[in-house]
Amino acid sequence: MNKELAIDAEDITIAYHEKPVIWDVDFQVPPGIMMAIVGPNGAGKSTLLKGILGLVKLTAGKVGIFGDTYERQRKLVGYVPQRTGVDWDFPTTVLDVVLMGTYGRLGWIKRPGKTEIYQATEALEKVGMRDYSTRQISQLSGGQQQRVFLARALTQDAEIFLMDEPFQGVDAATERTIIAILKELKHAGKTVVAVHHDLQTVPEYFDWVTLLNVRRIAGGPVKEIFTNENLRKTYGGKLSFLEEKESSSPVEITPSKGEQP
Repeated sequence: MNKELAIDAEDITIAYHEKPVIWDVDFQVPPGIMMAIVGPNGAGKSTLLKGILGLVKLTAGKVGIFGDTYERQRKLVGYVPQRTGVDWDFPTTVLDVVLMGTYGRLGWIKRPGKTEIYQATEALEKVGMRDYSTRQISQLSGGQQQRVFLARALTQDAEIFLMDEPFQGVDAATERTIIAILKELKHAGKTVVAVHHDLQTVPEYFDWVTLLNVRRIAGGPVKEIFTNENLRKTYGGKLSFLEEKESSSPVEITPSKGEQP
């Protein structure tokens, strides 16, 4: 495992009921970048994140976080799950959810004190949710819930932030807030890895990209990897770039028969 890499995953295979969801994937992430994981539905994008975090068992392969196992380095990793995978009816307040981000430092026995409450409140301020700290999490909109989970990750003071569809189901204002915070994290030397579905915003939001469809198709700097040819290999459909003078290039996808984009 390479100590110079934020994440160094080698030969990862993950199978459900003997059917591979991720097959022999190498996944290297240098520190201090913003990387998108892009691919069609069923490509294994979320599963890859869960495999790195130990939330699903690896059938084969190994994962290193700055040259050591995730178990030993878990304090360095913050995670924002998909909203659809969270039980929003669980009776807890916004502040309590954010304070959960401090448990990695405190352990589950010691209760958060003034320092942790201050950090959680500051994180809520950063995402524009401080006024909602006493609100039940179930009473929030989808965009507000996503902001709260981002605040929880911020309280961990992690070096690596793994995010599963952070912009899914959020309004434009929340998306702008989230991407601004993620870029601040990058400028502070942190590493951000996000499962992302909107191809048109990849060049604007990210500087690296990994293209995934069960296998790793390609990975590296967006300017080198995010090409018509590589996207066609990833999605298996007809793709066309609408070239513009700006740095971003909107992408149109026409899926193959029976395939979902």
